[in-house]
Amino acid sequence: MIPFGHALAFAGALFVLGLSCVLIRRQILMVLIGVEIMLNAASLVFVAASAFWRQPDGQAFVILLMAITAAEVAVALAMVVYLWRRKRTLVADEFDGMCG
Repeated sequence: MIPFGHALAFAGALFVLGLSCVLIRRQILMVLIGVEIMLNAASLVFVAASAFWRQPDGQAFVILLMAITAAEVAVALAMVVYLWRRKRTLVADEFDGMCG
């Protein structure tokens, strides 16, 4: 079994990697990939804590989180297709027309 500290360190590194991808990149697809990496890091923490404390609650919550992530991906890809058709670019700095 993997030690709990190692799983937390790996999840923290994944979260920082995803956060840096969100903050540094300008393309919308890379920002969405960064968000997915951060959600996977959170899922890893839930699974590791669930295994460490021998409680199935964390694993059940990860299944719910995966369903929410799938819905987020569907909405995000629909937005990307809409923005590509409208502006012909996926650079995040170009989009200011979606404000209220």
